[in-house]
Amino acid sequence: MPNVLSLSDLPPRPIPSPDQDSAFFWDGLRAHEFKVQECLDCGKRRFPPMPTCPFCAGRESRIVEPTGRGTVYSWVVVHHAFHPAFKADLPYIVATIDLEGGGRIAARVDTPGAELVIGQGVRAGYLDHGDWTELRFTVAPVNRV
Repeated sequence: MPNVLSLSDLPPRPIPSPDQDSAFFWDGLRAHEFKVQECLDCGKRRFPPMPTCPFCAGRESRIVEPTGRGTVYSWVVVHHAFHPAFKADLPYIVATIDLEGGGRIAARVDTPGAELVIGQGVRAGYLDHGDWTELRFTVAPVNRV
């Protein structure tokens, strides 16, 4: 008989540890709001949150809410859990997403009944885990302007 694990047999999932630069991001997710930094000097959006702009070294930024839509730049299928608590999730997809309005983020993408392709449209959503909220994307039509 195969060894079958239930979710109660798995260790608890690790939770994020927000720091001074990323607290706004995690607080926003808890409120089901997606927020990123935008440099006041060059206007580029950045993720992950950091004290200076990686494009122009500007120190001033503001917090903006992207539309939550984007397109897949690249993706991988995860077959080996980086932590035992994620073993039941395997396999799953992590993609690099080009956000509408600028910026790029890596996040998990759920693709129920669809195959993910580069250039595929995705939309942000929220998955509550009790003490924290995860930003997770799902397949969506691409908005062409």
